[in-house]
Amino acid sequence: MSFTPGEEGGLSQAAPDVNTQDLFDCPTQTVTAGNTPEDQVLSVVDEASPSSMSSFEMLDTESVPVPYQEVQPHWFFCRRADDNTSWLPFSREDSDKLEHACIAVREKMEEIVIAVDGERYDVHVKERKRYAVYWEQAPTEVRRCTWFYKGDKDTRFMPYPEDFSRSLEDAYMIAVTLDEWKRKLEFPTGETVILHNPKLIMQYQPIGLQDEWVSSPSEQTRPRTVKRGVDNISVEILDGEPEKVDHLVFMVHGIGPACDLRFRSIIQCVNDFRSASLSLLASHYKRAQQDGQVGRVEFLPVNWHSALHGDATGVDEDIQRITLPSISRLRHFTNDTLLDLFFYNSPTYCQTIVDTVASEINRLHALFKQRHPEFSGAVSVVGHSLGSLILFDLLTNQRTGSEARVLSGESGHLNCETLEQALTRLGLQQYLDTLQAENLDLESLVLCHDSDLKDLGIPLGPRKKILNYIKRKWLPEDCKTGAVHLVPGLQLPPQDTLTSDHDGNQCSGSTTQQSQFHRAQSVTSAVDYEYFDVGIGQVSIDYPQLAFHPQTFFAFGSPIGMFLTVRGLKRIDPNYSFPTCKSFYNIYHPYDPVAYRIEPMIVSEVELEPMLIPHHKGRKRMHLELKDSLTRMSMDLKNNVLGSLRTAWQSFARLPVTALPPVVESETTTERNLQETQASAAVTASAKREEKSADFWTKILEWPKALHKHYFEGVCVDTENSIAADQTEQPEVKVGMLNGGRRIDYVLQEKPIESFNEYLFAIQSHLCYWESEDTALLLLKEIYDKLGVAFEQPQQ
Repeated sequence: MSFTPGEEGGLSQAAPDVNTQDLFDCPTQTVTAGNTPEDQVLSVVDEASPSSMSSFEMLDTESVPVPYQEVQPHWFFCRRADDNTSWLPFSREDSDKLEHACIAVREKMEEIVIAVDGERYDVHVKERKRYAVYWEQAPTEVRRCTWFYKGDKDTRFMPYPEDFSRSLEDAYMIAVTLDEWKRKLEFPTGETVILHNPKLIMQYQPIGLQDEWVSSPSEQTRPRTVKRGVDNISVEILDGEPEKVDHLVFMVHGIGPACDLRFRSIIQCVNDFRSASLSLLASHYKRAQQDGQVGRVEFLPVNWHSALHGDATGVDEDIQRITLPSISRLRHFTNDTLLDLFFYNSPTYCQTIVDTVASEINRLHALFKQRHPEFSGAVSVVGHSLGSLILFDLLTNQRTGSEARVLSGESGHLNCETLEQALTRLGLQQYLDTLQAENLDLESLVLCHDSDLKDLGIPLGPRKKILNYIKRKWLPEDCKTGAVHLVPGLQLPPQDTLTSDHDGNQCSGSTTQQSQFHRAQSVTSAVDYEYFDVGIGQVSIDYPQLAFHPQTFFAFGSPIGMFLTVRGLKRIDPNYSFPTCKSFYNIYHPYDPVAYRIEPMIVSEVELEPMLIPHHKGRKRMHLELKDSLTRMSMDLKNNVLGSLRTAWQSFARLPVTALPPVVESETTTERNLQETQASAAVTASAKREEKSADFWTKILEWPKALHKHYFEGVCVDTENSIAADQTEQPEVKVGMLNGGRRIDYVLQEKPIESFNEYLFAIQSHLCYWESEDTALLLLKEIYDKLGVAFEQPQQ
C-alpha cells in the first residue's frame, strides 16, 4: 500500500500497515521489526530527543488509566484562497445534522443533501462536497474529522483524512483497552506516529520529506503534535444561525471584481458583513432574541461585474486590442476597475449592467422565497460606490401598481386600431405582408426606427410617412415639439426647451406617466438624440422592474450626488420620493474620496451637518469628544475674556462714585435723596461686576480639573444619556420625503489613527463599510425599529 502527501498538507487516505489481532496477542512488541528504512528512521527519532522520551515515561507513569470512549466527530469544510488552504468547522447545529445524515447514508447507501450555513450552501453527504446555492462557486471538500495535527510553523490544527483517522482511532482504542503505550505506528511512506500516552501523541516525518536545507538530524525529525477530538484543539465553533429570517437584504458591489484592500470578492465581503450583524444581534438585541422576537437578517451578494466582463459582451477583448503594452499591471487594473464607470455612462453597456443587476436580484429573490416559503418579511437593498448609483437609477424608474395599470390601459386604447387599418390610412397597404412576415403589429412598429424599416426594404418615402404617423399618434405632446422630459421632483437648470405649466411648475402627474410611457417606447442600442429623457437615468435605457418593493435603500460611499449634478440636476424637490421605496440612507466615511452628500440638493438654503453615526459601543470616540469639548471651551473662554475686557473698559471710563459733585444748599431734600440712591446703585453695580469677574477667573483656573473629572472619572456615565444630549443639540429638520422626512446623510466616526492623516487612509475609507460594525448596527436599527423591536445598549 502506497502513501503520498495529501493536497491539503496532510496525509492521503491510507491506513497504517498494522494487524489489530497481533497487538492484542503481543502487546509489548512494536508494530514492525527488522533492518528496514523505517527502523532507521525510528532510531533517529529515538536518538533525537532522549530527554523528551524520559519525560514521556514520567507522564505515562503518573497517568491513570481511563476507559475507552468513542471520539466525537465534527464536520469541517475546506477553503482555498490563492495558495493557502485552511479547514474551517461547521457550526454545532450543522455538524449534528451532517452526522445524522452520514449515519443514514451508511444505512440506505443513497445521496442525502443537507442545507447548511443558513441554507446558503448544500452539502452532498455521500460525495463529501459543499455547493453554493445563490452564487457561482467551485464545490469544496467536506470532511468528518476526529484526529488533527499541527506542525511548528502551522497556525492552526489541520484534520487528517477520514481513513487515516480511523486507523489512528483503532490503534488508540487498543492502547487504551490494554493500557499499553509507547507504541509506534509506521506507514509505507515513512511517517511514524508514536502514542506515548493519552495526552501526548506525536507524528514524525521521514527524512526524505524534510527540507533539504536543514542540517541537523534533530531539525529533520521535528515532530507534529497530534490531537484526538475537536475538544482538544483551539478552534472557535459557533452554535449556529437562527433559523427564522426577519429581513432580506441584497448588496450590490461597485467597480471592479475586488471589494476591499485584500482584493476579496463581493461574496467574502458580504460574509463578513453578515457575521458582524449576527454578532451585533446577539449583543444589542439579546433580550429580544431570548424572547423569540428576533431571528436574523439575511444578506445576499449581487454580482454584475462578471456578466459585463464575460465572454458574452467581448468587451475585454476589444479593450485589450487597443491597450498599450507599457505599465501592463496598471493598465490591467484600470481596464478591470475604473473603466466600469465609463461603461455605465455608455448606453449600450449601461443596459447590460442594469439588466444584470435587476435580473440577478429577481433571481435571488425567487430562489430565496423557494427555499424559505415561510418568509414574510420585507426586503431592502444596499449599494456600494457605483452599485448605489445603479440602484438609485433603478428605483427612480420603477413603476407603481397604479401606473402600470394606466400604461396597460393606454396601450390597449391605442391598439384599437390594427396595423392593417393604419397602413390603409397611410396608403401603404402594400407593405402589410412585409411587416407581418416579421411578426410586427402596431405596438411593435412603434419601437422601430428608420434603420429598422430600411433593413426591411421599405423605401425612404413610406418610411417617413410611418415615422411621422408614430410621432403624431403615439408619442406624448411634448415629445412632438422636441421637449425634454423630466422626472418629477428633479429640476434642471433653466432652459428654453423645458416644459412647464402656467404656474411655472415642472411636470405634472400625467406628464410623469407620459414620460415613463415614452421611455418604454424608446428602447434602442444606439442613442436617439431627437427624443430622449434627460431624467435621473441614462438616455435610451429601458429600466427593468424589480419583483418586489424595497423597504429601504442604503448607499455606502455613494457618488450619487456628484452624478446627479453632472447630469444637470440642480436640486431635488422636497416632495420627491422613490415610487416603490420610501426610505433612503446615504452612509459615508468622512475621508471617503468617492462619497458625496444628498441633503444640500434638497435643502439648499440651510447648512445642515450630517448625522453622526454612534459607535456600536454606545458613545462618541474619545478623540472626537475631546475635540468637541475643547472647541466649546475655547469659544466660552474667548467670549468670557472679551466680555471681561469690555466690562473693565466701561468701569475705567466711568467717573468714580466718590467724585460726584457736592450738593448745593439750595437743592431740595428730594433731589438729595435721589442723588444718594443713584450713588448707592452705582456702588452695587460695581460690586456685582467685580464679583462676576472673580467668578470668571475662578472658572478659568478650575477648567483643567473639570476636564480631568469629565474624561477620566466620568467614563462610565450612561451612554444613552450622552447620545440623547447630542441629539438634543441638533434640532430636528425635515429634508424632504426621500427618507420620509427624516435625515438622509449619515457619517461614520473616523478612528483615532485615521485622524492623523486624511490622505493616507482615503482609499481604505472607501472600502471600510464591509467590516464596519457601526454601519451594520445602523442597518439593524432601521430594520428592527420598523418591526417594533426595542434596541438595547449593552453594558460595558
